[in-house]
Amino acid sequence: MKRLKVTVEGKSYEVEVEILDEGGTEAAPRRGSSGASSRVAAPVAAAKPKAAPAAPASGGGGNTVPSPLGAVVVSIDVNVGDAVTEGQQVATLEAMKMNTIVTAPTAGTVKTILVKPGDGVEEGQALIELA
Repeated sequence: MKRLKVTVEGKSYEVEVEILDEGGTEAAPRRGSSGASSRVAAPVAAAKPKAAPAAPASGGGGNTVPSPLGAVVVSIDVNVGDAVTEGQQVATLEAMKMNTIVTAPTAGTVKTILVKPGDGVEEGQALIELA
């Protein structure tokens, strides 16, 4: 058995880990005085993949500008009614003390701004709706 420290989503856990051979059984099981194995290897469950967060409904049709990552909105650089071109900066996000510039995926007119500076957003969440 080995003791390890594992961090998952920012929370640390101390765990004991048993090294298994490729067949999923103990590589060297401990034996009691009778010669019988003192523990049995448990089957290993496969980890389930994390589902991508669903983008919130934007309240209508049109194109949306999604957040490329989980972050905090620093600024919205357009106003409702502004015409934007593909690739134009529309917002700035901050994650881990680094700013990320968000650009319009297509040309259009800003129909709705769905977030404000200071809001926390998830990856894929709609920030701005374009008409």
